[in-house]
Amino acid sequence: MIALKTKSELELMRVAGRISAQALALGGEMVKPGVTTAQIDHAINKFIKSQNAIPSFLGYGGFPASACISVNDTVIHGIPGTREIMPGDIVSIDVGAIYKGYHGDNAATFAAGEISEEAALLIERTRASFYKGMEQAVPGARVGDVSNAVQSYVESFGYGVVRDFVGHGVGRDMHEAPEVPNFGKPGRGPRLAAGMTIAIEPMINIGAYAVKILSDGWTVLTADGSLSAHHENTVAVTDNGPVILTKV
Repeated sequence: MIALKTKSELELMRVAGRISAQALALGGEMVKPGVTTAQIDHAINKFIKSQNAIPSFLGYGGFPASACISVNDTVIHGIPGTREIMPGDIVSIDVGAIYKGYHGDNAATFAAGEISEEAALLIERTRASFYKGMEQAVPGARVGDVSNAVQSYVESFGYGVVRDFVGHGVGRDMHEAPEVPNFGKPGRGPRLAAGMTIAIEPMINIGAYAVKILSDGWTVLTADGSLSAHHENTVAVTDNGPVILTKV
């Protein structure tokens, strides 16, 4: 069942989204050679708690950290640890915060120093694909319109759109109905309505779309070892157009 949010619920989600966005920005500023992924996670955890909020990811399904930190060919769900970021790495950070029972959820990919042109273009185009999808998130449209806008844009560059993981509704639960794939046909799927809140999150590979999951049950890698980028925001569908709730 798709939950439509009231005005007061949307205001709480704005606060949760702001905290999540600030935590993501903090993590992004720390993406530098020599910094470990655990150090970034620790800072994000400390910041979210300082805002009287709760890290959404910590303990979720057994996940052991407050942020997913995914480097280079890791698509999503990278577990923070002793890995040091190296010059030229690209680092995707996915973070969520719970404020008074409501979630904010966002992600972005950051460059560690100077990166290759192909990596920079992947990050830029993945971010742009989010906005292509968001433009379709209006009352009366369908989820497939969002999905197809993302897919059409990134596949025009020959990139692979991850199929195994998708965006989702978000609110009282981190994952709510409906699923929001980054691929699909326009005019298909649930109809969007004012009051819906969805996480649109393109996960885009330079190579093929296939992925594999490591034995830890979390870490998702590109099957062909190619680079991957991730961009996500929590978006409210309103009568005045889509609104990003995860803004600093």
